[in-house]
Amino acid sequence: MSEKATPDDITIQRAVKVLSDGGIVAVPTETVYGLAANAADATAVARIFEAKGRPSFNPLICHVASMGMADRYVQSSPLAKRLMEAFWPGPLSLVLPLRPDADLASAVTAGLDTLAVRMPASPLMLELIQATNSALAAPSANASGKISPTTAGDVANSLGERIDMVLDGGPCSVGLESTIVGVDDDAITLLRPGSVTAQMIYERCGIMPSENAFTDITAPGQLLSHYAPDAAVTLNVSKRVADSFHIGFGNCQSDYNLSPTADLNEAARKLFNALHAANASGKPITVSPIPETGVGIAMNDRLSRAAADRTAS
Repeated sequence: MSEKATPDDITIQRAVKVLSDGGIVAVPTETVYGLAANAADATAVARIFEAKGRPSFNPLICHVASMGMADRYVQSSPLAKRLMEAFWPGPLSLVLPLRPDADLASAVTAGLDTLAVRMPASPLMLELIQATNSALAAPSANASGKISPTTAGDVANSLGERIDMVLDGGPCSVGLESTIVGVDDDAITLLRPGSVTAQMIYERCGIMPSENAFTDITAPGQLLSHYAPDAAVTLNVSKRVADSFHIGFGNCQSDYNLSPTADLNEAARKLFNALHAANASGKPITVSPIPETGVGIAMNDRLSRAAADRTAS
């Protein structure tokens, strides 16, 4: 089993050494736990793909500690800078043109000429980035295609001894992966919904993101089958069904209620916890309808991928 430690000065120093020596460390962020490696170290990045069983065509997000650090890796337009100023640090990743002189392992971009970058709001992740003086590539710390981890226990159950270290920072505060947008001149394309909604982007920047019309993989989280439990998932089921595990929302009978008061932010924070609990039950999974508004759009995105045909990925 990989080392599991509560962050303190000593364990953080150990984590920095693991990363500097080409190791991989699971780290909590405000979104989900990420499996971090030095983005410039090709061997370390390859270990991420190996540990997760992640397909090589699926690019990674690079986590940076500042807008200035992002400029080492990507070419940022004035619009991209506005988005960074509005939402960083926080759960928004930007897909931007890769700098020709970016010092990154080629596997990070999966051969694309763009790179997804994010400045997380997690003080621990920022401390690790600053201490290593390198962007950290960090997809979710779980087996590829499976339920994302929002606790250190989720990481241990999914990846076990395939990784070097897990920093246990408690449960994640947001609970959904970051919103991902592509930025091209004066246009914004929503590549993956998250807790930073299209409406929030419009209100802060004056541009409403368009929906992604392309079928090619241009950012993480776009595989049709993703975030998937072992059992079948059926969506938009209003009532509990016999011999199933029902994930509820609002005033209903359920085995796990995301929010009895129908608070979408609470529900988003608990979504992956609910899927882990449902998966552990060994029963087929049903899920109450989730409103297609605000962060509910991101929740429905994750749930539709969890319920997708597993042979379609």
